[in-house]
Amino acid sequence: MQTVIVACPQERDRRELSHDERAVFVGPDLDLLTEIDAPALIGELAALRVDGIVGTKDRSALVASLVAARCGLLSPTPTALLGCQHKPTSRAIMLDAVPEATPRFTVGLPDFPPPWIAKPVVGRLSQEVRRIGHPAALAAFAAEGPYREAYAAISDLAGLPHDAVHGYIVEELVEGEEVTLEGYVHDGRVTVIGVTDSVKYAGTNSFERFEFPSALPADRLSELAGVAARLLPALGFDWGFFNVEYVIPPAGPAKVVEVNGRLASQFSPLVQAVHGRSTYEALVTLAAGEDPRWDAAPPNGVAISYAVRVFVDAFVEAVPEPQEGVELLVRPGLLLSEQGVNDTQSYRLAIFSEWAPTREEAVRRCHERVRSLEFELTPAAVPHPAF
Repeated sequence: MQTVIVACPQERDRRELSHDERAVFVGPDLDLLTEIDAPALIGELAALRVDGIVGTKDRSALVASLVAARCGLLSPTPTALLGCQHKPTSRAIMLDAVPEATPRFTVGLPDFPPPWIAKPVVGRLSQEVRRIGHPAALAAFAAEGPYREAYAAISDLAGLPHDAVHGYIVEELVEGEEVTLEGYVHDGRVTVIGVTDSVKYAGTNSFERFEFPSALPADRLSELAGVAARLLPALGFDWGFFNVEYVIPPAGPAKVVEVNGRLASQFSPLVQAVHGRSTYEALVTLAAGEDPRWDAAPPNGVAISYAVRVFVDAFVEAVPEPQEGVELLVRPGLLLSEQGVNDTQSYRLAIFSEWAPTREEAVRRCHERVRSLEFELTPAAVPHPAF
């Protein structure tokens, strides 16, 4: 039987692959560490005799690619992953490969008018991404933090200069619907699995839910697939899962927001519910050197991944009892700002998924479930007892 390392697994990896005998979980969840001894970790993983290796977050995917390169395993190369993860590099490749889908961008003060979007040159989950309205606000923008230092410990080994992980990139603001196309590349051939719609909390830039499959018309879906078919080869990306985030303006071509050289792990239950097949299963198959031969059943209903959020910091007094299918992202005894991975506007409390025959019914079920989750939160300005 083939064996595939799941490098530095998150809890979601363990849950989704618990019944796959090919998967071997090795290493710590890197999001729980502030410092990483990357050479020691890669040496530990490279010493194992396996048929493949994967990682499902940016840093673990980069670790997996470094191990694969050392051991002669099939995987996206470290250079290809840096081309996805390091935004100035990614944008330069995009500008050549898919110019119509590339927003205007610069590193430093832009020569195009505001509003702008400023992002760290490497980051995750929209952390520290800000809308900037004037140059003075841009000058005050700082995109530093422990994530970049821990990332640098790994990316140094892949050839990215340490200083290149710091700073920010500024892009033109493109408004419209936001979607994510997921797929994989097997031996140079790009296969699209599907497109997921992103819906934000009203009046904010924080994601409320992700709906699969997309409600976009067929011509837009074809456009997105065509961009991906040109972009992934230009990045040199092969033997791995990817997802491309787009903004779809009311008129004109779609614009690429991000390219992620990894599985969209949060969406795997949605694909399973709608198509009857797991993207995690396909990921392990691909890592073992086989073609997943994705030929999913026709869509059956609509599935949603829902993010429960609040928009004011608070002390967590109590959380709901564990429930099937609910990922609790906070624990009692800490402020929301002291835990979890959050954006600049909100704090995530939990994630769960729902399925229904129609989109409207799936949304209704999500809202009902949110009301059933009992979190006890005390506003941060109010003194709280010591735990």
